[in-house]
Amino acid sequence: MKRSLPPGLLVIAALALSAWTEPPKGYLPDGAHPDGRRLLPPPPEIGSATWTVEQAQFEATRALEGSPRWAQAIRDTDLSGEEAFRGFSCAAGVRLGPDTTPVLAKMLLRLIHDGRPLYNPPKDFYARKRPAVGNTAPICVPREPWIETNGSYPSGHAMIGYSWSLILAELAPDRATELIIRGRDFGDSRAICGVHWQSDVEAGRTLATALVARLHADPGFMADLATSRAEVEAARKLGSPEGCPGA
Repeated sequence: MKRSLPPGLLVIAALALSAWTEPPKGYLPDGAHPDGRRLLPPPPEIGSATWTVEQAQFEATRALEGSPRWAQAIRDTDLSGEEAFRGFSCAAGVRLGPDTTPVLAKMLLRLIHDGRPLYNPPKDFYARKRPAVGNTAPICVPREPWIETNGSYPSGHAMIGYSWSLILAELAPDRATELIIRGRDFGDSRAICGVHWQSDVEAGRTLATALVARLHADPGFMADLATSRAEVEAARKLGSPEGCPGA
């Protein structure tokens, strides 16, 4: 059964970004995706040493509310619009987006669909509660019903963001370090936001590597990757993106 992304993965209204539109379908046919449930170990058990550390991390990062890192976590909720492309543009040193790299922009959005068959099975099987459940601690998105009902392990959001960083690092290898850091920070924002445990984020990265590896055997993806490489090279002539930290 096909499902929409939970609202927390959409552009939050406070950012006044363009409305979410369902991305185009993915590249892989049904049954061709890696088995996300088999790829991941079980999440840390409640009361375990890892769980205790993660609980302390959740409590400590609530103090970040209102800080620049908290604001970044809010911006990193965007998987579809202006903020998503801006952050990765700064890391790539290239203006990415529908206007400058249209095939690449569409390709990245297609990964949202391709990611679901990997992360939904372990989400449903483990049904891990999110750190924001059972308390009123501040989180960086509105407290909506999906927080109570959508499984925490793994983080689909972290998976998609890290997938993007891996693909973009291939297209702009001279910026590979910056792009992988951006993908890492994009996922870490989910723990800072308070909607995922750190192990959820790390599990998302594991699934990202499996998805990107599998996509490299898909002819449609590889054709778009080649076109995207040419787009990135052309976009370099437009100059560096504006509004980046340190620019």
